[in-house]
Amino acid sequence: MDMEVTAWTSLHHAANATRKDDGRPFSRETLRRIGAFARPHRARLSRFLLLSVVTAALAVATPVLAGRVVDSIVKSAPATTVTSLAVLIAVIAVAEAGLGLLARRLSAGIGEGLILDLRTAVFDHVQRMPVAFFTRTRTGALVSRLNNDVIGAQRAFSDTLSGVVGNLVTLALTLVVMVSLSWRITLLALLLLPVFVLPARRMGARLARLRREAARFNSEMSTQMTERFSAPGATLVKLFGRPAEESAEFAARARRVRDIGVRTAMTQTVFITALTLVSALALALVYGLGGFYALRGSLEPGAVVALALLLTRLYAPLTALAGARVEVMSAMVSFERVFEVLDLKPLIGEKPDAVRVPEGPVSVEFDRVSFGYPSADKVSLASLEEVAVLDTRGGTEVLHEVSFRVEPGRMVALVGSSGAGKSTIAQLLPRLYDVDSGAVRLSGTDIRDLTAESVRETVGLVTQDGHLFHESVRANLLLARPEAGEEELWEVLRRARLDGLIAELPDGLDTIVGERGYRLSGGERQRLTIARLLLARQRVVVLDEATAHLDSTSEAAVQEALGEALSGRTAVVIAHRLSTVRAADEILVVEDGRIAERGTHGELLARGGRYEELYRTQFDEPGAEPDALAPAGAPGAPAGTAVSGTAAGTAGIA
Repeated sequence: MDMEVTAWTSLHHAANATRKDDGRPFSRETLRRIGAFARPHRARLSRFLLLSVVTAALAVATPVLAGRVVDSIVKSAPATTVTSLAVLIAVIAVAEAGLGLLARRLSAGIGEGLILDLRTAVFDHVQRMPVAFFTRTRTGALVSRLNNDVIGAQRAFSDTLSGVVGNLVTLALTLVVMVSLSWRITLLALLLLPVFVLPARRMGARLARLRREAARFNSEMSTQMTERFSAPGATLVKLFGRPAEESAEFAARARRVRDIGVRTAMTQTVFITALTLVSALALALVYGLGGFYALRGSLEPGAVVALALLLTRLYAPLTALAGARVEVMSAMVSFERVFEVLDLKPLIGEKPDAVRVPEGPVSVEFDRVSFGYPSADKVSLASLEEVAVLDTRGGTEVLHEVSFRVEPGRMVALVGSSGAGKSTIAQLLPRLYDVDSGAVRLSGTDIRDLTAESVRETVGLVTQDGHLFHESVRANLLLARPEAGEEELWEVLRRARLDGLIAELPDGLDTIVGERGYRLSGGERQRLTIARLLLARQRVVVLDEATAHLDSTSEAAVQEALGEALSGRTAVVIAHRLSTVRAADEILVVEDGRIAERGTHGELLARGGRYEELYRTQFDEPGAEPDALAPAGAPGAPAGTAVSGTAAGTAGIA
């Protein structure tokens, strides 16, 4: 390589080597775990390192042969000698190019394979984390672990390791050959090394600071765009935002990035120009001193040429090795940040001897259940929340010895004030959290003794937000049962009263619903989630305020779809509107994490307790509730009324 390329290489190593070095010592445990990830790639690693050594040796051989060509010409050697040397140089060049391509192929395979292993390990591990982990973690910070830090760890194998080995071999062979040719010129070259290394380190640190600053402002711009460009964010900005101020704030960050870009470009240009000039002067000095020795007869002319060529192969590895420790530490930090996520223990695990939920209708039982949400230090990392210290609060009981039972095919409704613990009960049933004491049972078996797969197949949860992925209608439905056919998809859409709407969409089932399903109305989103529930054929249904934020028209359509969802299933329904749960087999009034009252609608009204108070708050007069919400089959109930509880008949599970 020429001296300008050497200068760029020096600056690149110096800038990258100062990014993450925090002075921490090597951790044997980290090295051991890195070795575990590298073990599947050890055969390719060995071949890669061997190729790096051979390539480095060939790189040193070319300048030596070039010197011999010059000596042969000066000494008027036979033309065959010069030709043979030229052919050998060509063969070495071809071999070096071929080995370089092969080494790069191995390097890419090792690096990308490691990225695959790390990303898969982190992704699978994160999927096992409890919901509390996701409620605290910033998504961007977590995604960064899967991208930036994984790639940083990958560089330890594909770049740093090979670079250290190759540079050591190149440096050793170059020094040996240069000393054998002229120790004086070699010493002079080593004395000029600080002119390369020190400015590179100083300028590299400055460039690293500029890059970090630019990355920070880019991150801020990205955050602003992500928040403002999402459907709810854009709506909020249009309602309450100040477009002029938003634009000015974004432009200010963009200008800072521009200014940093200009400073970075000028810093690089000044450094490279100065270093190239110094290297050119050093090369001139080698030619001058070498030529002087050659004229005196103490050095062969070819040796002068060889020394000049070897000089360019001396500075780059020396500079790179000078920052090798920091590069290695940078990779170690990346590995440690990845391992930090992998070391978070999932709070919910599956027992080795876990069994499946028994076949047939399923009963639900809460037996003296007490529960408190875990504190942040048990489920999160400060770096993922982007805070200095984790919040240690948590663990306070929100449920206190809650007990109730739902017989197969029956419906229990939970009502009460906001924050009383109703949604917490709903989240314990599909085992999004584990109880602190007591037990949640499905068909008499503790849910902690059941396989996670069978619990997912048994318990379905519909929440009030009706979350959908930014994918097609088909993809959102198939999440419940990937093997479902076209006819089954249209059948559940019909039962969810959504088939007509989907048929009118431009691409039918393949229509993209938008981020969080925002291309659909609230009622349409809820009916699509109900269709997904129907497709899953789960035997237990949990409805958590499924109609809380809908208008009357949408609620009526969703209630009709819910009638299909609840038909023949064991159901736990949380409702704010008490008129929607009058037909429940039992109504539980939850207050302060306890069951305050229980009974049927009529029994609770007659008792004159908390339920009667909530009911009268919603309906000033006993007859004020709409007949459309009365149980199916009740006197005066119109056709198409929602079917609930025992009124569902024996339609069974689809």
